Amino acid sequence: MSDVAQLGHQLRSLRAAAGRTVASVAADAGLSVPYIANLENGRGNPTLAALDRLATALEVRLDVALVPARDAPRGTAAASVPASLVRLGRTARFRQDVAALAQATGADPGELSILLTGALARLAAAVGVEPAESDWLRLLDAVLLTVLHPGGSA
Repeated sequence: MSDVAQLGHQLRSLRAAAGRTVASVAADAGLSVPYIANLENGRGNPTLAALDRLATALEVRLDVALVPARDAPRGTAAASVPASLVRLGRTARFRQDVAALAQATGADPGELSILLTGALARLAAAVGVEPAESDWLRLLDAVLLTVLHPGGSA
């Protein structure tokens, strides 16, 4: 997967985790909807200024690094965020569950939302199916039960 495609997946994951639409991010970043849609689809060549504006709109920090190619991890392509997960990320239930998990773990809710969305997307990619919203909710329930009510020794 190309760097631009990986960037696109990351942008879509961040936006989905925040429960935002392309239009709302575009408005906050001062960029066009087609420009952001193209980036999310792995097309385009964004400037650092545009990426910085997107990061600000998504309430994340832009971190640019130059690293030797030999140190680049292999096989770490970001999972595409299924449409059903994007829809779930926009629900009040998802935000409530993330808030409960964040409170229980001391994590930042925004960062936790991003990490949880990415983990769920990777799970869907691993099993090769797109879960329905009810399936996502069952997975969230399992995570909540595990975190909020950990079991004792088996």
